Amino acid sequence: MKQKKLCMVVLVVVLCVGFMVSVLPFEKAYAQEVRLRVATYFPPPSMQARILEEFCRELESRTGGRVKVDFFAGGSLVTPVATFDSLVSGAADIGYSHVYYTPGRMPVTEAIGLPLAYPSSWVSSQVMNDFYQQFKPKEFDPVKVLWMNTSPPSAIATSKKAVRKLEDLKGLTIRAPGMAGLVIRALGGTPAPTPMPEVYDAISKGVIDGEASNFETLRTFRFAEVVKFSTSVWQITNPFPFYLAMNKESYRKLPADIKPIFDNLVGEFKEQYILMWNAVDFAGKEYGAEKKVEFIELSGDEVARWKAAVEPVIDGYIKTMTGKGHTEAEVRGWIKFIRDRTDFWTKKQIAYRIASPAGPPEIKPESLMKK
Repeated sequence: MKQKKLCMVVLVVVLCVGFMVSVLPFEKAYAQEVRLRVATYFPPPSMQARILEEFCRELESRTGGRVKVDFFAGGSLVTPVATFDSLVSGAADIGYSHVYYTPGRMPVTEAIGLPLAYPSSWVSSQVMNDFYQQFKPKEFDPVKVLWMNTSPPSAIATSKKAVRKLEDLKGLTIRAPGMAGLVIRALGGTPAPTPMPEVYDAISKGVIDGEASNFETLRTFRFAEVVKFSTSVWQITNPFPFYLAMNKESYRKLPADIKPIFDNLVGEFKEQYILMWNAVDFAGKEYGAEKKVEFIELSGDEVARWKAAVEPVIDGYIKTMTGKGHTEAEVRGWIKFIRDRTDFWTKKQIAYRIASPAGPPEIKPESLMKK
């Protein structure tokens, strides 16, 4: 009898151990599954949204489905204005927006948006990432920055009145938030901080006279349907600085074996995103041409006048930042770094033969094809 009872005990122990062995891997795998919410305000058909969604699906694929991603485009999860706060709070795990939706909150990074004549978004995006890595602005400490980029070279699109000289901006209300608004005001126009998803209707209804962005928005936001003119002002480019950032706790919770996969993917898509922003400017200009938008280039004399007009914006930024506790030498050092890296990356763009639709002749397609 005792032997029988002993056998029963052993059998129960074996069954329990077997059950635990079979369940633990399942529980471990379940515990390591991650679900992320990724948000952008760009509309689903845009290349900005499509490539970010591609990043999400590639992350799922490379992790064997252990990372699941819910992708929200068109501001369907959070508005562009609320994106940064949503990342800090965890309402979104990863979000894409630009610094002018929270004016004054990222003042050091706003230096990237000064009218410093970047020739292309490929150049200004490389400069922006260099700037972040060099100075690590504390304003981004609440989140984990994944990558940064800028919009393409500046252009001013208007619905009724062509802008061919400085005086033409007088009396026009132009959508331009943050630093872009300061530039428009310095040029003689009236800036309006209209959220991008509302700009189309605002122009079509005559609430504003146009918008200050670039060729790309003519297609992405269909502005070519409501404007008649687009004036390239790349010589005083003040791009919109964008960021893709992540909630710090969401990143911390990624399993140890998934983090390298995630980090490598971020590096790959950072370069894809920068090249995409350069390419969509071509698509925007082509779409504008289809819609009969007239493209205007400033004369040499006008360029000199426009550059002089925006100098107070740069001086004003230096004064503002010294008032926030930075030394003048420090702020001027940021600007010098930006100018130096712009020169460095412009030479790289020419050497790599990366064409852009705006900028100096050396990076235009016709010039690069002759090399």
